[in-house]
Amino acid sequence: MEVTAWTTMYHAMHAQEDRRPFSRVILRRIWDFARPHHRRLAWFVVLSVLTAALAVATPVLAGWVVNAIEAGGPMRHIALLAGVIALIAVAEAGFGLLNRWLSARIGEGLILDLRTAVYDHVQRMPVAFFTRTRTGALVSRLNNDVIGAQRAFADVLSGVVSNLVTLVLTLAVMLTLSWQITLITLVLLPLFVIPARRMGTRLARLEREGANHNAVMSTQMTERFSAGGATLVKLFGRPTEESARFAQRAGRVRDIGVRTAMVQHIFYTALTLVSALALALVYGLGGFYALSGDINSGAVVSLALLLTRLYAPLTELASARVEVMSAMVSFSRVFEVLDLRPLVEEREDARPVPSGPVSVQLDRVDFAYPSADQVSLASLEEVANLDTRGGEQVLHGVSFTAEPGQMVALVGSSGAGKSTIAQLIPRLYDVDGGAVRLGGVDVRELSMSAIRDTVGMVTQDGHLFHDTVRANLLLARPEAGEDELWEVLRRARLDDLVSRLPDGLDTLVGDRGYRLSGGERQRLTIARVLLARPQVVILDEATAHLDSTSEAAVQEALAEALQGRTAVVIAHRLSTIQAADQILVLENGHVVERGTHAELLAAGGRYGELYHSQFDPAGERSPAGERSPIG
Repeated sequence: MEVTAWTTMYHAMHAQEDRRPFSRVILRRIWDFARPHHRRLAWFVVLSVLTAALAVATPVLAGWVVNAIEAGGPMRHIALLAGVIALIAVAEAGFGLLNRWLSARIGEGLILDLRTAVYDHVQRMPVAFFTRTRTGALVSRLNNDVIGAQRAFADVLSGVVSNLVTLVLTLAVMLTLSWQITLITLVLLPLFVIPARRMGTRLARLEREGANHNAVMSTQMTERFSAGGATLVKLFGRPTEESARFAQRAGRVRDIGVRTAMVQHIFYTALTLVSALALALVYGLGGFYALSGDINSGAVVSLALLLTRLYAPLTELASARVEVMSAMVSFSRVFEVLDLRPLVEEREDARPVPSGPVSVQLDRVDFAYPSADQVSLASLEEVANLDTRGGEQVLHGVSFTAEPGQMVALVGSSGAGKSTIAQLIPRLYDVDGGAVRLGGVDVRELSMSAIRDTVGMVTQDGHLFHDTVRANLLLARPEAGEDELWEVLRRARLDDLVSRLPDGLDTLVGDRGYRLSGGERQRLTIARVLLARPQVVILDEATAHLDSTSEAAVQEALAEALQGRTAVVIAHRLSTIQAADQILVLENGHVVERGTHAELLAAGGRYGELYHSQFDPAGERSPAGERSPIG
């Protein structure tokens, strides 16, 4: 009875109150994931049925043993029954182990398939998806919801099958032994189920509230324990307030834990009491009927043992629909992510970039960033409704060509569209009008791998993974050898630094590379681009936030990266692009001027204004020009 009480409490507690109807579409999609495991599923069901049948056989045999003892033998018959009970116990244990193995294989296999599908799909999403989505909410889909979906196969499926078989067999045997006692014990069922459902709902509510507080604490820790977050807290001197906020949440979790423990104890005590009363009823009525000669003593014992196997499947089947719905909700939340359509997709007949030198061409390009409903979900942004803004055009008929080996520089005010152009060339987004071409071929006709092999990009933040120097470099070309790694480090003016690190190439660079200085991070990303050997290099304000010393080192590394390659450079400091073959000035998504440095200065237009905002008439950098308005 104790096992029954705990089992009932668990299932009632974890059954979410979601009453959504079944969707045939969702069921078909679930089957698509389950189909590879259909053989194991079939064996799983068969073993569940066999295990349920053995569970009912033992109480019946126990009753026969009692009758044999009461009849005075023979001992050989009693020993035979005892041996059969032992064999059944061994078989039940063996089937249980095998069933658990099958359950684990099916469940973990389903988790693997779902997680891989979601992970692969998310990697194909545009950058706008990641700028809007909260990372924790997305990770939760890969963890909590995938595991919730897995329960449909590991727990619910086996529970429904085995409980249904157990219930039918148990009732059949109990009715055969004594239909009067069976019906009377069923009258007590509401006293068993109602507390389970009501208290279970309360426990589930407490559990969800505690989980929400834990999630908030987890988010706070994730943000504050990163290098940037910890620095921000220290800079603004808020550690006391942060600690108080965390302690408040943790205190709430403690209070919920105390309430949950008390509710669980009351719940368990009530169910144990009802179970004991039912058992007492069986013994009382059974004893009465046994003394009257209507049933024998063995039947009373069998009824008492079968009773313990009756209430559990009844209560679990009563909540099975809710549990199935809960699993369906988890599947729905996973499918929500899978149903987000990647805005950039590779064509089936995609081809490589033509061999030879590669040019970069933008032909009357129009572009607007996608709106929230195209790339995101309200639940992933953790908002009630998605932001309806977006879709405003940011590029208007932009055209230019960077011939093989040429450098084209983009300058202009912040928000003019420079970084947008930089993201269109490697096809992080697709244009709305016009075309972006590499080697004369529209990037939408090229394979993704061909674009990645052809185009290398250095951004201003110089992002690195929390991994070794070696791993961050090999991201560009995994098959590169040791000598090649040291060669690109030398060309990036970083070999001396890496050789002095504690573990050389195997030194961890820290979260986002925070163990390195800004200039060192940039040079490492440049070394990564050099290792990739792209024919086209894009520099998106690669020296924007560096001091003069770091900038000089990075400029030397950039000279190596640009040598002999087609380059598109977004300039923050105009002194770095005076030798460009062509300079484009952008304002509000339009190309307002184009030409060489000398031609644009002579024209006295917008470029001249930007140039003179950084340099005084004598050609020296002005103090205010260290951080210019061009971004």
